[in-house]
Amino acid sequence: MKLFSQKDVDKKALRGARICVLGYGSQGRAHALNLKDSGYDVVIGVRKGDSWKKAKKDGLPVAEPAAAVVGADLVAMLAPDLAQKALYLSVVDHVKKGATLLFAHGFNIHFKQIKPRKDLDVVLIAPKGPGDLVRRQYQQGRGVPCLLAVFQDASRKGFEKALAYAHGIGGTRGGVLKTTFAEETETDLFGEQAVLCGGATELVVKGFET
Repeated sequence: MKLFSQKDVDKKALRGARICVLGYGSQGRAHALNLKDSGYDVVIGVRKGDSWKKAKKDGLPVAEPAAAVVGADLVAMLAPDLAQKALYLSVVDHVKKGATLLFAHGFNIHFKQIKPRKDLDVVLIAPKGPGDLVRRQYQQGRGVPCLLAVFQDASRKGFEKALAYAHGIGGTRGGVLKTTFAEETETDLFGEQAVLCGGATELVVKGFET
């Protein structure tokens, strides 16, 4: 298993790219600010409300999702999983041909909730840590390790683009491992549901009873 680092990045893969981040929660904010600090042209796509105000306060350009994706070379789908299907359907007709669609969790692709257009590259960069850690590590000159996967490679450059994105958020400082959407989704769900919500609780109970 190869661990990809900064030396493996093709910096031409996203050179001059406009990146649209849909969603401005924990991961969305961290990705957007790290990408901005890495020199990328970043726009935030959210509806008007608290997230809009927060992005504006952070000094980022903001637009409604359907407007934000126009002209973007890469669209990062970083809204909550349950909101992503409706969000994708609301913007897909405005996403330019040949763009890259990026996810931080494989759920909606793996379970076929989102069926992406055939002309799009569909990739995954999943940091193994919460958004505040992704941001803090980047600011400290370090990075949170990431998982990388390619579901659809229309341009035959999907891997290179995904690795360049990971580099932009600091992931290559911590190391990037290649996986699949299926593996990332199933292991993440197992970790959350079987280990954190089940196993860890049971361990505490048994410790108390001992």
